[in-house]
Amino acid sequence: MGSAFKRFMQFCCCCCVGDEDDEDEKQPLVPQDPLEYFNREVQKRRDEETNLWSTPGDPSHSEREDDRVLYSLLQARNKTRMGSTGYRRLSVDIEAMRDTRREVRDKWQTILENLGFMAEAESLLTVSAGASHDRMRNAPAARAMLNMLHSETSIFSTKEPPPERYLFILDRLLYLDIADDFVAKAKRFYPPRDDSDEEPTGLSINLPLLLARVEASMNGKGNEDDDEDESEIEDGNLSDRS
Repeated sequence: MGSAFKRFMQFCCCCCVGDEDDEDEKQPLVPQDPLEYFNREVQKRRDEETNLWSTPGDPSHSEREDDRVLYSLLQARNKTRMGSTGYRRLSVDIEAMRDTRREVRDKWQTILENLGFMAEAESLLTVSAGASHDRMRNAPAARAMLNMLHSETSIFSTKEPPPERYLFILDRLLYLDIADDFVAKAKRFYPPRDDSDEEPTGLSINLPLLLARVEASMNGKGNEDDDEDESEIEDGNLSDRS
């Protein structure tokens, strides 16, 4: 396991260097403001770790509906007065989406730790914004396994298409030759739920409604603090975490 992880880290380092080559050609060797550059990079990493974007390589967060909704919620909250009813309502919706994403990530971490990768699980599950399909080694096999996990296990919380971030993680597991073991554990730990047993998730039902409400809010139609009665009714439908 140790030697396999060392090979993975060497592979990641090579990829990181390759991803940065093009940017290095465009950027000066010394940033005009090193402190600003450092703060921006720290914020970018914190943003990724907090929001767990489904498509990490999409800087606009608009390719997938769930990323688009979460990004819109964050933008709307930034424009809303802190402490207001609208701010609190948006915070509830944001945390509901983040909780759903963290739940999926925790399932993956549980399996990796069960396979003996307790020290390495965090690194294996980290996907940066520079992740590129062009640099994947086993993209077709990773895609097939991702679809298998989506259809034959309950490791993902919704029936929406599985997040692309886990495609990159499976590519790493294939490189380490532990992907088959991971899938076997996933089937054992998280067997598929019958439709009759599956609880509807707020995320899959409420994405279009959340997006519509955010758009209305950003157009100046939903930021009023005195609409508390109406917002309480909507919160019952839009922020359900069941």
